[in-house]
Amino acid sequence: MNKPSASMQNIDHMDSRELLPLSPRSLDQDSNASPLSPEKGFGGESDRRSSADYMALWKKAIHQQILLIRMEKENQRLEASRDELHIRKMKLDYQEMCQCLKDVQALWDRKLSSPCRTKIQWDKDEIHNAVYQGVPKSQRGEVWLLLSQQYRLHHRLPQRQQPPDTPYQDLLKQLTAQQHAILVDLGRTFPTHQYFSTQLGAGQLSLYNLLKAYSLLDTEVGYCQGISFVAGVLLLHMSEEQAFDTLKLLMYDLGIRRQYRPDMISLQIQMYQLSRLLHDYHRNLYAHLEEHEICPSLYAAPWFLTLFASQFPLGFVARIFDLLFVQGTEVIFKVALCLLSSHEGEILECDGFESVVDYLKSTIPTLTHSQMEETITKAIEMDISKQLHTYEVEYHVLQDELANAPPPSEESDRLDNLEKANAQLKKQNMEVLEKLQVARLKVQTLESSVESFLSRESKMKHLIHSLEQDKASYQKTIERMRSSLPVEAMADVEMTQLKSSTNRQAKAASKKP
Repeated sequence: MNKPSASMQNIDHMDSRELLPLSPRSLDQDSNASPLSPEKGFGGESDRRSSADYMALWKKAIHQQILLIRMEKENQRLEASRDELHIRKMKLDYQEMCQCLKDVQALWDRKLSSPCRTKIQWDKDEIHNAVYQGVPKSQRGEVWLLLSQQYRLHHRLPQRQQPPDTPYQDLLKQLTAQQHAILVDLGRTFPTHQYFSTQLGAGQLSLYNLLKAYSLLDTEVGYCQGISFVAGVLLLHMSEEQAFDTLKLLMYDLGIRRQYRPDMISLQIQMYQLSRLLHDYHRNLYAHLEEHEICPSLYAAPWFLTLFASQFPLGFVARIFDLLFVQGTEVIFKVALCLLSSHEGEILECDGFESVVDYLKSTIPTLTHSQMEETITKAIEMDISKQLHTYEVEYHVLQDELANAPPPSEESDRLDNLEKANAQLKKQNMEVLEKLQVARLKVQTLESSVESFLSRESKMKHLIHSLEQDKASYQKTIERMRSSLPVEAMADVEMTQLKSSTNRQAKAASKKP
């Protein structure tokens, strides 16, 4: 064997520190002893680099490493941005009532970019007109926050009526006695919407956090069925903390929390007010409902408790929320009255308790775009504030008269018991109808899945049929080829096939125990 050259020996004995300098300082220290000096170079050629060259290379490597780290961080930021954009797109996956005009879009852009929007009171009429023209779906959450800030600037809530000033994150660290009720309702809240449909997914977890925090903040109300839909609508347009702050405004400043109190007196007043509105404005419809003993609480209670969100299209519900921030709870009465009046003819044609209730709970919510726009337009133009105040006073007067009435007789007691039993049965009936509606939604989802499976089955059958035709074609080709072969060649082919078949049978027999 040939002996290794002197230069190769030098390389073998070189220290790794000499081959890969780790810092400019080590380069300076070892520059005189470098194995690449002219005296120890390859073939006597001068391959030595100066310390300045190594320093430049070192700086370049550091600079490239910094660039790589920055690029990695930027990639992570872009990935997070894509995830956020995907979630935002999922949240806003509902059909808008109508597209905003460019002028309206520009108007909201100017208002949302105003630097003093949280400190200066804007003209009420200007705000109302802007909302009436429309709100862009992509900016709806920001607009609701802006309207909330302006409402608080115009209406200062008395100190004793204000909610506790407990931070949202502190509330999330506590335990709530309402946990079971909240968890049960998570799957019932917008069960067909992609953001909330996944069990314990991002949507349901955010909804749980929001409802839990509010139940701890408002111990008198705690949690009540219906709040989950209101909170869900807010979460579709803003973050958890923003939704929590907006929910506090709706509940406390606008007074919606009164209808969720355990005694539900406020809800009873609202049902009386709606009944009186029907009596005064749509007498025939009122008489028809009374004839079949259908009180407003049987069909309108979910409208008020969920702000129409449990039964109506999300685009329509979002538009009602737009008006709620500028008109208050009066808009709920106006929308309910407009819905009933626009379907008065069809309701009068329904004969029987079940058919009327089914129409009110199932048919009315399936609105067309033109019906939605017409309803919102009528609600904006309507003014029933004086009537609502009069009816509320009237309700309290009637209650006082009943309280001051002489003690009831035995017959009256029996009547009261029957009325209570009847009210309980109506409440149970309403719950059953709500469950039926959820079941119908699930059936629709399953039917769409079945249609998809049937479509796939049809495609597979078509593919199998095509493969069978190919098989038949190949068999015919084989037969033609066999017929064209000489007799001797045919005998060889048959013998080969026989041997192959025998070998396969032998192998199969050997594998058996």
